Amino acid sequence: MIVVRQGAAFLLAALVMSRGLFAQDEVAPAPPDPASAILAPSAPDQVRVLLRPSEIRYVQQESVLLPPTATIKGLYVNAWAFGSQKLWQLVRLADETEINAFVVDVKDDTGCMLYPSQVPTAEQIGANTCVRAKDARARLDTLAAHGIYAIARIVVAKDPRLAERKPAWSVKDRDTGGLWRDRINIAWVDAYNDSVWIYAAQLAKEAASMGFREVQFDYVRFPDEPRERMATAIFPSRRAGVSQRESVREHVALLKDRLKPAGVPVTFDIFGLTASATGDLGIGQVWEDFVSVADVVLPMVYPSHYYRGAFGFAWPNGQPYGVVRSALTDALKRSNPLPGSAEIRPFLQAFTLGRRLPRYTPFEIREQIRAVEDLGITSWVLWNPRSVYQRGSLLPKPGAPAPKAGQDLSSPSAGR
Repeated sequence: MIVVRQGAAFLLAALVMSRGLFAQDEVAPAPPDPASAILAPSAPDQVRVLLRPSEIRYVQQESVLLPPTATIKGLYVNAWAFGSQKLWQLVRLADETEINAFVVDVKDDTGCMLYPSQVPTAEQIGANTCVRAKDARARLDTLAAHGIYAIARIVVAKDPRLAERKPAWSVKDRDTGGLWRDRINIAWVDAYNDSVWIYAAQLAKEAASMGFREVQFDYVRFPDEPRERMATAIFPSRRAGVSQRESVREHVALLKDRLKPAGVPVTFDIFGLTASATGDLGIGQVWEDFVSVADVVLPMVYPSHYYRGAFGFAWPNGQPYGVVRSALTDALKRSNPLPGSAEIRPFLQAFTLGRRLPRYTPFEIREQIRAVEDLGITSWVLWNPRSVYQRGSLLPKPGAPAPKAGQDLSSPSAGR
């Protein structure tokens, strides 16, 4: 009963939070930097970024950006931020702090591409009509020049563009025969369908050839909707006797196998509760199925998304250290008996969910990082859907200038 309650509460929290992109905050104007004009026209609001003394287009990525995966300290960078002047602010933040990696949306949960893709399915469904960064390759060269490890995030099952333009690959509505949609009217593709996963693998191969050093798959699951809503969903590609868990497990292995020739780490984002709950949470995710296949697993252990009483805490959002430590302790206990299990690299909360208190300041963010590192885990990624981060939550690089008043790249917001 506890597990059912825990799973239901977590899934409800996951439903109400947004995984989409938000408008970016305004920043104080700064003079344009001539060096950055190599990649983009100067703009009045561009923040000064001092590029390394090298010709960007000739940077050899094979010899750059190879920090051991166990030392990744990253930021999530949405496609809008990556394709705009905001990228230079984030590069500067990485230059001056412990950050050494960016997780960048290559295909987000709208189905749009970061750059024009040559994958036939992307061209057929119009995923190239809403690209965010036509100069993505040059921007990746900039990351390389600054020693930033680039990770390509690719959303799999929540792809309304693919669902609407290839209805044969989509979840159907039992009552209407048309596309099934979740409670916020988003169409999903059928996670039983091999073609959905092959499309994700093709995009990942292309991202690796573009210069991304790692590929990360998200929404590797079935919809997280209430039971009565899921009762109206028909999955046309489901084979008799195959469960959601079996489908996810089979297709995670498919992704790993198809990415072998690319020679990049294959990683997966999963619900944080997966490490603590039994069963598949009704979405097909079981901890052991991922850590036995992946190179890295990223549990989303956001304290704001745990129900009251989780791990013995009356108000989990107010216990960032305790919740993260408890969740990752469960993860380690389940991984340790498995030889060759995946590295654990948690996603941490760098946002405030709605009006929930406390608001997440550098203290709450740093408490999560402390919990991670106290367990001997040395890598993590901060998640803020708007890709705005508080400078005070990050340790400075040796010799980096001290932050000035008002220099935080911050504005806490809702998360996934």
